[in-house]
Amino acid sequence: MDWIEKDNSLNKTFEFSGFQEAVEWMSLCVERIEKMGHHPEWKNIYNKVFVKLRTHSAGNTITKKDRKLAELLDEIYCQVA
Repeated sequence: MDWIEKDNSLNKTFEFSGFQEAVEWMSLCVERIEKMGHHPEWKNIYNKVFVKLRTHSAGNTITKKDRKLAELLDEIYCQVA
């Protein structure tokens, strides 16, 4: 599934085989997200992680930072899925 642009944000649902895998993926992402200094809005419900990306300091719109973070999250997902 590709990223969906909706309401001035990039949105995607990442699906895993179970809760543990979903949380482990989030944990794998944390260090690299911190290095970027740009953080997602995300929540986990059982085997899914719902992600919304937008730049608050740019008036809650999509910026290059969001697109780079989307690429990073996809890259890490591909490594574990």
